[in-house]
Amino acid sequence: MKNSEQTILSARGIGKTVKSGSSDLVILREIDFGVIAGEAVAIVGASGSGKSTLLAILAGLDTPSAGTVELDGTDIFALDEDARAELRGRAVGFVFQSFQLLPSLTALENVMLPLELAGRTDADEIAREVLSRVELGERLAHYPKHLSGGEQQRVALARAFSVRPKLLFADEPTGSLDAESGAGVIDLIFELNRGFGTTLVMVTHDEHLAQRCGRVIRLAAGRIAP
Repeated sequence: MKNSEQTILSARGIGKTVKSGSSDLVILREIDFGVIAGEAVAIVGASGSGKSTLLAILAGLDTPSAGTVELDGTDIFALDEDARAELRGRAVGFVFQSFQLLPSLTALENVMLPLELAGRTDADEIAREVLSRVELGERLAHYPKHLSGGEQQRVALARAFSVRPKLLFADEPTGSLDAESGAGVIDLIFELNRGFGTTLVMVTHDEHLAQRCGRVIRLAAGRIAP
């Protein structure tokens, strides 16, 4: 392990238990790992192994039953929800399987949104530049319903990278795409990841994709497999 100063994400003793009828359902238990700035890490495991729950906890979108997460040197669960949202807006990008684009906004407006929320006066310029990098410079005025699945995911990528995040969380980013579109999106993720110097933490069931990351963390029955 490199110096702790270079650790951008740290999970310690993460557990997640939820009520299921009259009993408790354990989703995660004793999850410990760190991610070094600039790494690309895949989290893999069978359906129901807790991958997406772990990702949501790492991003502060869900709360653990036990343990702590430090993101960019901050204990995110020592913050209130407003402060966590501010930290995410400043340091984190997201790419989801379902794209999560706003249907009433054009491609350009979807990418501008997080920049405008951050108070950037150059939101239009940055959004156009990043959309050009994902080869959608001619589709700026198109609404999501007029874009293919692969194009929508590229808009989502442009939105995620527009704020120059230190850390990108990707949850099954190709899960809704055909093989060809998915391969193109994955190439873009790694290209943008290198270009922006972003750290990548990705949940995937795709072993080929996982092996493109520098490290693979395997979950089995809510634990990290040896």
